[in-house]
Amino acid sequence: MAIPSALVTLLIGMALTLAGLWIGHNVRLLPVDASANAPVYDALFEVLFSIGTILFLGIVGLLLYSLVRFRRRPGDSGDGQAIEGNLPLEIVWTAIPAVVVLFVGIYSYDIYERMGGMASFHDHSPHDQTAMAAMVHEASLTQQVSDDPDGQERIWGGIGQSNDSAAVLPVEVTAMQFAFIFHYPDSGITAGELHVPLGQSVQLRMEAKDVIHAFWVPQFRLKQDVIPGQPTLLTFTPTRVGTYPIVCAELCGPYHGGMRSNVVVHEPDGFDAWLQSNRPAQVAQAAAAPFS
Repeated sequence: MAIPSALVTLLIGMALTLAGLWIGHNVRLLPVDASANAPVYDALFEVLFSIGTILFLGIVGLLLYSLVRFRRRPGDSGDGQAIEGNLPLEIVWTAIPAVVVLFVGIYSYDIYERMGGMASFHDHSPHDQTAMAAMVHEASLTQQVSDDPDGQERIWGGIGQSNDSAAVLPVEVTAMQFAFIFHYPDSGITAGELHVPLGQSVQLRMEAKDVIHAFWVPQFRLKQDVIPGQPTLLTFTPTRVGTYPIVCAELCGPYHGGMRSNVVVHEPDGFDAWLQSNRPAQVAQAAAAPFS
């Protein structure tokens, strides 16, 4: 008794779907996640990787099957069968990609909006800065401390939940050929590395002095162009202590490849110690004056 082709197709489709979901969930291609943004983007990547795996296995499998099943037999010198078309098949292979693309587009836009969308890209006035800081504060994480298997302390949380215990840390970022300069307006510190406390929202106010640069931290899943004459806001919450590379991801000149820095995530006490040890002398004296 022959198995109906529709049943075979259904079983193959189910097997491909299960294989794609398993590979997408278990094969890790991204670097360690170290910010509150990362799990959200990783979920999108997992979906895209699963869809890509299903399509890859299905297309390559069908191609290999066709190469074997429809190969020219020994002694066969005739022409192949003339096939004019198959309307149901054409509808199916047009509808499936259309549905997949629509789903990915809607899902991607939803994540884009949850991360702030266009609202966080432009910063034109002090009023806008205050409003953005308030929005970021309201959208920060409810945090829970846990231990990773590697022994590092980490903050876990969810996007869009309130966290009144941590204020937003403002940092002014200047991008120029070929370096990033970080200035902390509250403490007067200027540094060549970005130092931030674990679990606290950080607001980068970025500006380029010459050409277009890009601020990219792979472990944070953050990448934002920095454009001359267009101040840009970028907000994140670090969730894992460590040192992570900052890379300029926009070709900005002959030494573009050397335009790198680091973001150092400290425990809160360690960050306070870093602030005290790097605070300019006149600012430190002024801060200590009320207690003298």
